[in-house]
Amino acid sequence: MILLTRLNGPVFALNPDLVERADCTPDTVITLVDGTKYLVAESLPQVVALIRHYRASVVAEAQNLAGQTPEERAEAAAERVKETNVVRLHRRER
Repeated sequence: MILLTRLNGPVFALNPDLVERADCTPDTVITLVDGTKYLVAESLPQVVALIRHYRASVVAEAQNLAGQTPEERAEAAAERVKETNVVRLHRRER
């Protein structure tokens, strides 16, 4: 996900895989594949850079995972969870 800012201020996360096009009219308008449009504060070059960075990080992570055993991947994932504010959910016993 990439973080963008609506023109009226709030930040939101957008899945860049759903972006059909981005126009500069002069505000930046993001159009998704389902026709939804978002007016964002970022410039067109900034949006393109965010999407490129996101996709590069996906490729880099895939290459990193390809060289690891399943146990190493699980350990690395556990370390990433510790570094964030993620709360693990557990199933309740019935």
